[in-house]
Amino acid sequence: MSVNNVDFDEKLKKDGFLNFEIDSSLDLFEEINKLKKEKNAIILAHYYQDPDIQDIADFIGDSLGLAQKAAATDADIIVFAGVHFMAETAKILNPGKKVLLPDLNAGCSLSDSCPPDLFKLFVEQHPDHLVISYINCSSGIKALSDIICTSSNAKKIVDSLPIDTKIIFAPDKNLGAYINKQTGRNMLLWNGSCMVHEIFSMEIITKLKNRHPDALFIAHPECEEKVLELADFIGSTTELLKFTNTNDAQTFIVGTEAGILHQMQLLTPTKTFIAAPPDNACACNNCPHMKLNTLEKLYLCMNYELPEISMDETLRLQAKKPIDRMLALSKQFGLV
Repeated sequence: MSVNNVDFDEKLKKDGFLNFEIDSSLDLFEEINKLKKEKNAIILAHYYQDPDIQDIADFIGDSLGLAQKAAATDADIIVFAGVHFMAETAKILNPGKKVLLPDLNAGCSLSDSCPPDLFKLFVEQHPDHLVISYINCSSGIKALSDIICTSSNAKKIVDSLPIDTKIIFAPDKNLGAYINKQTGRNMLLWNGSCMVHEIFSMEIITKLKNRHPDALFIAHPECEEKVLELADFIGSTTELLKFTNTNDAQTFIVGTEAGILHQMQLLTPTKTFIAAPPDNACACNNCPHMKLNTLEKLYLCMNYELPEISMDETLRLQAKKPIDRMLALSKQFGLV
């Protein structure tokens, strides 16, 4: 099917841009920049996107930074180069703007591990608990939550609550366990996890550290506890990036999705970054959902202004309350 065929709305919603062809002579960077100006559009991209998408984006960030940027933008169209829950968050914060996602199938294993119907039953079984949900969740989970958090602000949000507050933390059990350890809390954890961060094994990291004795191992708190115990530094995606930029070490073993290495290398091109696991033939440190977005799909998405994120207004308002609370607390903490 050609992109010149305009009768494609229903097929696009079902199959995405998989069967569309693009003129190979087009300079996609140039065309996308033209579309941004013509449509007053902004491209927000997560650090885990392909390098080409990171390079064309107006803003690159982690979940907190992207949520803050989405809340503040004056663009008419928000093109979210990330996964579905991120685009949903942008729509929740911008009901009057058009929010586009290059590939509607760009989901999230962590978000999928927490179905709203089952989580609702779980919450109802613990009516005396406050619900803090990691932003990597669906709008349905956000609507069932009291506060949303990110890996950047989770500890500070938990610390801001009275010590006797009973808390449910969802959906990431590894991040929740890490926050429990950091705060001395005993939050009740939902049994969810990220498929990418769960693949880093203690054995592989130990071998890498032995092979590169001068390297620092840095890890995202979504990794399992036994892996985090080996880390020289633990932090959110943005915190990992800042650490590699400011630390004197010259070699880093990076325990998170491999897309972040592009920004690390751009910031400090003289340093060496090793993605865990070490086998270059293995793509398991790449999020398959994040990588569904491509430069070609980004161009088509902006050209046709599809696929568009839509949401029931009642659900949107319910999901917005805990996000607003997070954004207010983050501003209070100076996390801007």
